[in-house]
Amino acid sequence: MTSLATARAVTEQAHKPKIRVEAISDYQAFLNLEPVWDRLVARAGLEHPFLEHAWARTWWECFGSGSELHILLVTAGDDPIAIAPLILTETLMWGMPLRRLGFLYNSHVPRADFIIGTPIGTQSEEAYAAIWRHISRNRCWDLLQLCQLPEGSGTLEAIPRFASQDGHPIGVWQSGASPFVPLETSWPLYREGLATKHKSNLRNRFKRLERSGAVELETIASGGMLSGAVEDGLQLEAAGWKGEAGTAITCDPDVARFYSTLAGRASERGWLRLHFLASGPKRVAFDYSLLYQNRFYLLKLGYDPAFAAFSPSNLLLAKVIENAFAEGLEKYDFLGETADWKQCWAKESTANYWLFVYAGTAKGRFLHFLKFKLTPFLKRYGLALRLAGLAQGGRS
Repeated sequence: MTSLATARAVTEQAHKPKIRVEAISDYQAFLNLEPVWDRLVARAGLEHPFLEHAWARTWWECFGSGSELHILLVTAGDDPIAIAPLILTETLMWGMPLRRLGFLYNSHVPRADFIIGTPIGTQSEEAYAAIWRHISRNRCWDLLQLCQLPEGSGTLEAIPRFASQDGHPIGVWQSGASPFVPLETSWPLYREGLATKHKSNLRNRFKRLERSGAVELETIASGGMLSGAVEDGLQLEAAGWKGEAGTAITCDPDVARFYSTLAGRASERGWLRLHFLASGPKRVAFDYSLLYQNRFYLLKLGYDPAFAAFSPSNLLLAKVIENAFAEGLEKYDFLGETADWKQCWAKESTANYWLFVYAGTAKGRFLHFLKFKLTPFLKRYGLALRLAGLAQGGRS
């Protein structure tokens, strides 16, 4: 390098904004971060709402008990460029105490990630590097567990690379694929591509249900009817097998509070869509969806078991997807994992992954061995079920 080029490089480095990381553990500081958080979400160009501050706040208020906020704000000079929305939780894995650093996550979070509000390139690489440096130098964790990272996430590439360079054991687990319908053509063309039996069933069941009264789609997004609609919808969701199995939203006060609170906040932001399928005056099926960045996301679905013979959930989906085509939306995302009823509608899916990074300690290496070496070996020989009670922390 010439002396002129060297001098120029030194000058550029001297004027380069310094990258800093601030850890936020105070709830009020987390609330105060909302404007910065939402600006970064917008700059990141995210397609889904599950990293919005309103979502994260609602999750923390309903499910955060027993954990500590550990949110990392990355700035370049005075400019915020990234947020790592993390919490620290003390749990058990294989009967051993474990300090787990991870997302604001449980089974009600379809996707999660770091919020990188810079274009892919040098500054995004610096943001990831700064996040990893802070995490690796902080001795408060035994396991960094990042759940539900969607395929294509920069986090899935950057964090394992940095962790491997520093000698940390890592592992990646595919949690499942979420089916979706690209709304690129038209409802008639899409419907024509559905399986013949599925189309026939829809046609026959619509006709049969119409004998009980006109079949109509009702959409509620805001207004004075919202609270009652949420309550009616959750009752429908609990009316079938979910209520009997104890997995319905209303069976857990924290879960019920999450979806009720989220409905109000999502409505204020224009995201909420509650759909009901009505036969005459009676609501027979319900879905709880979010409309975000011209995409539909299905969170919950339920129906009145007295109408099970009509497959009311499928009839509701037909109406909603038809409307999504008419509105010019880009995608209808079923979220969750692949299931037969979803595959009747969707041929494409988004894979989701869990990233595990273990502390470079004897304990961390032993936990990595148990999770990624011993457990697969035992499963091959059908022995893992005997240890399931001890492995309660491995995937939660």
